[in-house]
Amino acid sequence: MKIAVISDIHGNMEAIEAVMADIEQKGCDKIFVLGDYAMAGPEPDYAVQYFLNRKNDPKFTMIQGNTDLMIADYSEELYNSLKEKAPIMAEALKNDVSLLNPLEKKFLKNLPIQKEEVIEGVKFLLVHGSPRKNNEDILPDTPIQEVEKMLTNVEADVVLCGHTHIPCGFQTESKKTVVNDGSIGRPFFIPQDGVVKACYLIIEVQNGKCLYEHQFVDYNKEQAAEKLTAREFEGADKLAGMLLNPEIRHF
Repeated sequence: MKIAVISDIHGNMEAIEAVMADIEQKGCDKIFVLGDYAMAGPEPDYAVQYFLNRKNDPKFTMIQGNTDLMIADYSEELYNSLKEKAPIMAEALKNDVSLLNPLEKKFLKNLPIQKEEVIEGVKFLLVHGSPRKNNEDILPDTPIQEVEKMLTNVEADVVLCGHTHIPCGFQTESKKTVVNDGSIGRPFFIPQDGVVKACYLIIEVQNGKCLYEHQFVDYNKEQAAEKLTAREFEGADKLAGMLLNPEIRHF
C-alpha cells in the first residue's frame, strides 16, 4: 500500500495540479490531506472546490487545518484580533471569506480535527499541528522531549502532521513515529538544489512496516504568484513573493 500525505495547500491550484499528477504517476493508493486548503493563496475558492468534489472518494481522507476553521467561523472580532498579530493574513482571511460560497465554508467547518486510519495493521493518526492542538508546531528543531509530551495518550503507531510547512520526522523513545509532510501550496523548505518546490510525503506500508520519503515537485510558481498578486488585498503582493522566496516571510 502506498500513501501520499499532503497539507497546507493554501489555495495554490498550480501546486495541486503538479502534485496530484506526481501522486498518480507514483501509483499511490490513498491520499491523506492534513488541512489548510484555502487561506491566503492564489485561488482559495477553486482549491476548496477541488477537495469538496472528492469528499466521497474513498481514496481521500481529509481533516481540518487551523485556518480552515478561521474561514468557516469568520467574524469581525476574529479579523480584528488577527490584524493585531498578522495584518496581512487578516486581510487575506477577509478576502478569502468573500470568495468562498456557503457550501465550501460548510465543507471546511465539518471536516474532522483529527482522524485515525489503520492500514495493513499500522495505526495512523492524522493531525494538522500536533495531537494536542491544531496550531502547535512540530519543527525539525523541536526537542524530542517536547514531541514526546505531545504524544501523551496517543495510541497510534504513526502521527502525521503539517502546519509548519517544513518537512521533518522523529522516532520517539515510546516507539512512535512522527512525520511532518511539509507543504504543497506554500513550502518554506528549500531543497539542496535551491529551487523552491511543493513538498509532500509518500509512505509505503508493507508487512506492518513503513518506509517514508518526502517528495519535491516543481510547479509554476510564477503563475501562482501572479494570481495571488492579482487578488489585490493589502499585502497580497508580499504573500506572492513568499511563493518565490520563502526566506522572506510576511504575515
